[in-house]
Amino acid sequence: MQLETMQPNPTWDPVAYRDAIDTLGSAEYVFKVWGGDWCKDCRSQLPDFAAALDAAGVPENRIEHYPVEKEDDGSKTGPGVEEYDVELIPTVVVELDGTEVARFVEEEDLPISVYLAEQLE
Repeated sequence: MQLETMQPNPTWDPVAYRDAIDTLGSAEYVFKVWGGDWCKDCRSQLPDFAAALDAAGVPENRIEHYPVEKEDDGSKTGPGVEEYDVELIPTVVVELDGTEVARFVEEEDLPISVYLAEQLE
């Protein structure tokens, strides 16, 4: 299932994020994205991240969507939530050859693409 919030933002400016784009596209990274189309933070952050991945030329088969639901007690449920210890969304895990090399969690104060690129450099 695809997250609607992972549709690239058409007004996002790749020129302002050239370094981040270059880093995100520099290896065979796999991007695992946990989010919910109902989530305000996901709706505000994921379209720009999707646009960055698009600008970086990351193929669809290396972007995995994990739709998350919120339970009455506030906990998150969905595929991979327990295995990857996902508590807040959006969460993006970057893997290289099956090993986690970077992770973005909702409360960071940088755009997802910039935060992950800094971790990957």
